[in-house]
Formats: sequence, structure tokens, C-alpha cells
Amino acid sequence: MKEERLDYVLVPLGLLVFGVYHLWFLFTIIRFPRRTVIGLNAEIRRLWVSSMMADPLKNGVLAVQTILNNIMASTLLATAAITLSSLIGVFVSSTSDPSNISSKLVYGNQTSLISSIKYLCILLCYLLAFLFNVESIRYYAHVSLLSTVSNLKNNSQAIEYVARNLNRGSYFWSLGLRAYYLSFPLFLWIFGPIPMFACCCLMSVLLYFLDTTTSFTRHLHLQSMKQDSSSNVVE
Repeated sequence: MKEERLDYVLVPLGLLVFGVYHLWFLFTIIRFPRRTVIGLNAEIRRLWVSSMMADPLKNGVLAVQTILNNIMASTLLATAAITLSSLIGVFVSSTSDPSNISSKLVYGNQTSLISSIKYLCILLCYLLAFLFNVESIRYYAHVSLLSTVSNLKNNSQAIEYVARNLNRGSYFWSLGLRAYYLSFPLFLWIFGPIPMFACCCLMSVLLYFLDTTTSFTRHLHLQSMKQDSSSNVVE
């Protein structure tokens, strides 16, 4: 196969592997949430909101501090994303011929159009990461106010609303991380389609072990839920 045609085969194939994994992961979250870290953490956050709002005057400082830690983490990622986007924009605009950069290290199509597409894809990933983390900050800030309202402690619908907003903030945080994960193979695409394809396959395997839970983890979660429900009955 000619060197210039590798980009047209390996790059779509690598993105297909990455996309198929995330479609399977989304299906698992919807149908079997306790088999995934995201679904399991969503249930834990609901329990956390219920325990925090059971006594807002006592747990208000702890709740706000916890939410503040999440806001700081999202702010850090959002700042890094917009900074990297600005650097890439300045770098591309100041380079007259991107195809000449590290040409000896690149194996694949080195035309100026392909090089521009590479930088554009990386830039879009970081811009998406910035937007997702900003939305995460928005929901976390909203939850920090609602979780300390003492009038809502006996309202189950209000507690569910706060838990839903907290989970939405976490979902946007996860989407921001996914945008960062996708930027790794796209960055390696600068050095050729072979490193990009290898990174997509390796990233999908690593994410599988990071995104799924073991039977031991699910057992501990179910046990904690039973203990929490029994303590609520006693109260």
C-alpha cells in the first residue's frame, strides 16, 4: 500500500474502533448501569445527596466543600483545554507549511490539506473539552446552592432534582475527559496513521478496564445500599 493512502484506511479504522467501543459503553450504561463506573457512581451520588440534605445545617459545609473540589477540577481542565486550543491556533497560523514540520518522523500523507485537518481535529477536541467542563461547572455551582436549602430536606422530589443536576455535572465532566482521550490518538496522527491507529486500539482496551466494574465492586455497592436503607428505616 502506498504511503499516502495509509491515512485513508487506518485513520477511519482507528476512529471506528474508538467509536464502536463508546457505543457499546453507552448501551451498557443505559441497560446495565451497575456494570459501569459511571452508572455505579450515579447511584452513589444520589445516596450522597440524600444524606447531605437530610441535615443541611450540619452537612452544609461538607457538601459545599465537596462540590467546590469538583468545580476546581473542572476549572483546571477547562483552563488547560482553552490554553491548548489557543496555542494550537497560534502555532497553525504562524506556520506557513505545516507539512514540513518533523517530516522525517512522519510516515503517511504529508500534504498541507491533511496537516491542516489534523490540527483542526485536535483543536475541536480541546474546544469540546472546554465547553463540556464549563457546563459541568454550571451544574456544580447550581447544586452547591440547592444542597444547603433546609426547606427541601423532607421533599423527595427536590432531593431527586438536586441529585439529577449533580449527575449531569458529572456526565459533562466525563464527556470532557472523553474529549481529552480522543485528542491523544489525534495528536499522534501528526506522526502518521500507524501510531494513531495503535493508540485508538490501546486506548479502547485501557478504557474498558477503567470504565467497567468488577463483581467485587458491585457487591460492596449493593451492601452499602442495603445498610443505608436499613439505617433509614431505623430512623
